[in-house]
Amino acid sequence: MNFHTCVLVLALAASGTAQAMSDAELAATLDRRLSGDRTGACFAAAVVDAGQVARAWRCADPADRDRIGADAAFEIGSVAKTMTAALLADLIVGGEGSLDDPLADWLPETAAMPVFEGRPILLRHVVAHTSGLPRLPPGMEDADFRDPYAALDLEGLRAALGRTTLTRAPGMEFEYSNFAAMLLSWAVAHRAGEDLETLLDRRLFTPLGMDGAHVVQRPDGVRAAAGHTAEGQATPPWRFHVDLAGAGGVRATLDDMVRYVQAQLGQIEVEPRLDAALKMTRAPLAGTEARPMAMNWLLAPLDGRSVHVHEGGTGGFSSYVALDTGRERGVVVLSDTALHELGGLGDIGNHLLDARLPLGKPRTASAVELTPEALAGYAGEYPLMPGFSLLVRERAGVLYAQATGQDEFPLEARADDVFEAPAFGIEIRFRRDGGDRVDALELHQGGQVLQGERQ
Repeated sequence: MNFHTCVLVLALAASGTAQAMSDAELAATLDRRLSGDRTGACFAAAVVDAGQVARAWRCADPADRDRIGADAAFEIGSVAKTMTAALLADLIVGGEGSLDDPLADWLPETAAMPVFEGRPILLRHVVAHTSGLPRLPPGMEDADFRDPYAALDLEGLRAALGRTTLTRAPGMEFEYSNFAAMLLSWAVAHRAGEDLETLLDRRLFTPLGMDGAHVVQRPDGVRAAAGHTAEGQATPPWRFHVDLAGAGGVRATLDDMVRYVQAQLGQIEVEPRLDAALKMTRAPLAGTEARPMAMNWLLAPLDGRSVHVHEGGTGGFSSYVALDTGRERGVVVLSDTALHELGGLGDIGNHLLDARLPLGKPRTASAVELTPEALAGYAGEYPLMPGFSLLVRERAGVLYAQATGQDEFPLEARADDVFEAPAFGIEIRFRRDGGDRVDALELHQGGQVLQGERQ
């Protein structure tokens, strides 16, 4: 369940007026991004505007079109965290507590939560990803990567807490934590007094008309989409203990996610308590200025305002949801392929949110094969503007780039000293000095160019 910052380099630098999109226009856009893509991925996407929804289902190979459809439920991965936040807010609106409650107060007494110098982890720290808990529970490093959460139950999570020590005070630093998210999922179910799937269905899925959304109990008429690796190989579904599924164990159809987005944008009627809860989840959280967050939503800058974004990824699926409340536009992109290691769905999602943002290109077979030693020759830090650099590194035969304050992404060799990140519409051209040493680069994205000399 990887989380990817969608603001990559120049990605949200420009904005235009949102124009409602038709189904045909959306399908054509998906084809430009996906047709012939070497991953063989399929996309289900929707652009939600006030009074109109565009939907499309497309595949890299049209022969695979039957893999997905309106009845197909996708693993939405970490996008489920925003739904757990909605359940938490619903309980708080209903008088069950506040964001300033210690997380420990919402868990059974046998769950011994770590503290730092007497300072407990608060609920607000969990939904801001500043809890101080590590990304994964201790001991999960050796889990089966094909289905890593299947063997983890409440007792295992309780035991992991006993092996956890905080190294800094909660609230001090952003660190994305699936460990904390699983604890919150458990806490919400425990406080409500029912299993998480029942709670999701009662307080979110049924009220919003998300008829195909589920954790374990797949509704009649809904089929489970099959997941695939980025190499196009079939891969098993991910399984979660039902009370931990709020961290990434929800499946949903495209129309389920459309209803969820419409509710967030106020485009469908929602009962007052749930409406108040959804509004609470979208409110910026105090103390997150360095990495702006709402409740389990990343806040990304766009034309002087903020948009709410979350991506998700499992072993065989990718997802992207964004809300531009200022323009009443929402975007959903679901894929039956794990694309998060290739940059995720941010390129297509951001472009659908605002057409001025660059649309990535289909991934084709790499034109150039380089040894790890040759790739290491590009490694270094390249300042692009004051306070903003691009860090390039080689790892396991792959070249990665990472902009200041953002997540790293892989680069693909296209020609001598030319690399691309197709998912983000980025091309990087390296320059050599009079000898053979790489001494600078140019980063091209969306018609703009940034230059930096190697430090």
